[in-house]
Amino acid sequence: METLSGPPAPAEPHVPTLADFLPPEDPLERLGGRTGGRVGGGQVDDLRRRVHGLRLADDFLAGGDLIRPALRDLRRAVRMYREHSFSELTGRRLLACIAELAQISGWIASDAGRYEEAEHIYRLGLSAAAQAGDRTLAGNLAGSLAYQLSNTGRESDGLDLARAALDGAGPHALPKARALYGDRLAWSATKAGGTGNAQAAMRALGEAGEALAQDSEGTESPGYLYWVDAGELRVMEARVYTELRRPLRAVPLLRGVLDAYDATHTREMALYLSWLAVAYADANEPEEAAVTADRMFTLAADLASERTAERGRLVLARLAEFREVPEVRAVLRSHAA
Repeated sequence: METLSGPPAPAEPHVPTLADFLPPEDPLERLGGRTGGRVGGGQVDDLRRRVHGLRLADDFLAGGDLIRPALRDLRRAVRMYREHSFSELTGRRLLACIAELAQISGWIASDAGRYEEAEHIYRLGLSAAAQAGDRTLAGNLAGSLAYQLSNTGRESDGLDLARAALDGAGPHALPKARALYGDRLAWSATKAGGTGNAQAAMRALGEAGEALAQDSEGTESPGYLYWVDAGELRVMEARVYTELRRPLRAVPLLRGVLDAYDATHTREMALYLSWLAVAYADANEPEEAAVTADRMFTLAADLASERTAERGRLVLARLAEFREVPEVRAVLRSHAA
């Protein structure tokens, strides 16, 4: 006798992992004939110093100024790995250097507005980090790519990748790393929109703060996490509140950060001022928004950064709603071009 049954249960949706974002081919496949000589630890140390020098330069210079030396160093490092011989330990260290170099090079390319190239570089870095067995570094690359995707119209992909970065790191990741992954997830969830994602963003911010609170002087973190601190988390919190149109929370946070921020980091100052200008506009304070926007445009005038240019366009669009206010009209007239 046949047994009646209901329709089959739907298949569980696939939850993306970092492996889903690796390049389909192996961009680091080694050549059969190694004609480039042998690489030793000293050469890897030299490359690591070059990578950190690029990171420090990115604090002061925009992507358009750094893209050529960054790509030149990345091509040289990949060629070194593919064409030279080395010990197993040196090979793993070289892969980790390539991954770190890909992260900062991808960030620089993204800042220069070269998004397709940046994505290719980030995926190459993910491959290098995976082959080096460095989950923390893979998470940093994944979070950087997720940030770009979320900012360039691919919010769903960005959210999937940000979640994969956090999941892939595991519960025992270093405090600063977990804080950074939570920070990126908060932004991706905010950009994805919707009430559920807004709540997820708030949870991620809270978890990032809890993770950073576990960091201490005795906790060693990779050099590429040097910039992750409480101030950066407050900036992200303020940006999330701005995107969610909650200016009463965003404005005090941004003002506090900007009052203490290193003015030599011109691009970041301009970016943070752009969010403050929008938050003032959302608070129906167009005069303050205009003053803040004018300061932002003055700082950003000579920056070869597509990120600041895009933020400038968004600020102008938001200010246009108050064009009848004299201070706003003056800013629009001065900077609309």
